[in-house]
Amino acid sequence: MKVDLSLVRKYNVAGPRYTSYPPANHFTDQVPYDTILNEIRENNVTPGDLSLYFHIPFCQTLCWYCGCNTVITKKQCQSATYLGYLEKQMDLMAQMLHPERKVVQLHFGGGTPTFLTPDEIRQLGASIRSRFQFAPDIEAGVEIDPRRLCTDHIRALRESGFNRISLGIQDHNPEVQKAVNRIQPKEQTEQVVRWIREAGFQSLSIDLIYGLPHQTVASFEKTLDEVIELDPDRLAVFSYAHVPWIKPAQKLLQTEFLPNAETKFQLLKLSIEKLTARGYVYIGMDHFAKATDELAVAQQRHTLQRNFQGYSTRAGADIYGFGNSSISQADGIYWQNQKDLQQFYGSLDTGHHPLSHGYVLTDEDRVRRTTIMRLMCDMGLDFGYMSRLLHVDFARHFADELESLEDLEADGLLERTSSGVTVTETGRLLIRNIAMRFDAYLPKAAVAGVYSRTI
Repeated sequence: MKVDLSLVRKYNVAGPRYTSYPPANHFTDQVPYDTILNEIRENNVTPGDLSLYFHIPFCQTLCWYCGCNTVITKKQCQSATYLGYLEKQMDLMAQMLHPERKVVQLHFGGGTPTFLTPDEIRQLGASIRSRFQFAPDIEAGVEIDPRRLCTDHIRALRESGFNRISLGIQDHNPEVQKAVNRIQPKEQTEQVVRWIREAGFQSLSIDLIYGLPHQTVASFEKTLDEVIELDPDRLAVFSYAHVPWIKPAQKLLQTEFLPNAETKFQLLKLSIEKLTARGYVYIGMDHFAKATDELAVAQQRHTLQRNFQGYSTRAGADIYGFGNSSISQADGIYWQNQKDLQQFYGSLDTGHHPLSHGYVLTDEDRVRRTTIMRLMCDMGLDFGYMSRLLHVDFARHFADELESLEDLEADGLLERTSSGVTVTETGRLLIRNIAMRFDAYLPKAAVAGVYSRTI
């Protein structure tokens, strides 16, 4: 795949990542507590599939580029306290769940899930299994930090049923690592990858970031070559978003060493062209996978989904999030847990669900959510299929939006026929820009300073 940088420059505007629709900045603390609980009860009238997310917020040190919700501490005892509250939250939620619901997907994110000791990982795994029914073919993934890891962490994860691992590298260059406060020698990562392979995990995913201080095309190409040698099943190559007004820790970065916009474009071009030349399927945006990986297979079968972890498999499963700041998604509602750890604990101490924000979808929201998600996952829209799926005349309902695609078609981002829209290879890179045409809220909202740039 070749990247046209003139199009990248043209379409590099601010816009949502569409891990939800409407995006999370539309969530509000004005949704009544009882409304959210009633929606959860309604969602459990039938035994639909479940995807469980557990947020482990703790990190021993802060990576200065980080945009996640974290608690920085070296006090290991904090994790034991946190696990007790996760059990309280699970017990509260279990009272509302249909007893026959099956968990088809499980994910531990953070923070750093491997901040937990190996025995705490085993404890949490057992606690989850005692409260939920797991499907035989469950996809269970976990994010790990190679810097503070032992082989028993890996064994504990396998014993707890995990079969997929994601680890962050960001960049192998020591100068870059020092500039972002994340020292992780290549040899350390290679050792952890060996442990993962020896333990029999089905899939390894590696995260990289381009746009960090001191990165050059030559230095990042070296990192890419070294990462390809590790033979990951998936890669996520994220663009660094410098938003110190949102994440104050980013003020610690020396901005004079950040790559300029043109260099970032070159880093993006390098990443896509090198990875696709080495046989990785470009799923879209920042995700790549081997053709045999479940992510690529799910895209082919139209069972790919997009959620707050990015692209994921098992479309149709409701996402129930546990832990502070975690977000849940069911058919007609999103709800988010309290971000502040003490408030999270306080709610559970009083027997209340630790709810903070929510959003109840309108009928039109549902139509547009499905449209945007299928567009971003399937890389196209079949009008007949979408009409049956949404119970609307799709071409008529979205007549204005489909007409607005003319300039995108002229630039080679997509192809239009009377029966549908197909996204081209170039359009995969700019899929956020295409999806934005179906967003009813964008024309009414200021996007600068709210959303990252699409590239």
